[in-house]
Amino acid sequence: MEARLKAGIWVKALIRRCDLAAIGVAVLARGDPDAGAILLKLSPREGGCTVLAQARRPDGAAGWMRATGNAPVPEAEAEAYIDRQRKRDPDLWVVEIETGAVAELLDSPILAA
Repeated sequence: MEARLKAGIWVKALIRRCDLAAIGVAVLARGDPDAGAILLKLSPREGGCTVLAQARRPDGAAGWMRATGNAPVPEAEAEAYIDRQRKRDPDLWVVEIETGAVAELLDSPILAA
C-alpha cells in the first residue's frame, strides 16, 4: 500500500508550491486535517473553471480526474458541483488555484477522461 500524506500537510505543500510559482491560491473549505479528500478548483484568468478530484488509477496509484469534464465550465457550474460534494462529505478540502496549468504543481498525474 502506498504511503499517503495527511490532507492538511498536502494542502500546505501545494500552497507553498503555488507561492513559489507566483500563482494565486486560496483554501475555500478546510476539511479533515488527517484524511479529508481534496478538490482543486482551477480558475484561470481567461475564464471558465475546472474542478479536479482525487482518484485512483486501476493499478491503485493516485491521480486526479477532471470532475467537471474536459472543457472548462462556468464558475457557477463549478461551484454547484463543489457544493454538492461538500454536502456529501463535510470533511472535504476545497482549494482554488488561479491557473489552468496545474500539472507541474501536482504530485500525481491528471487522468485522461
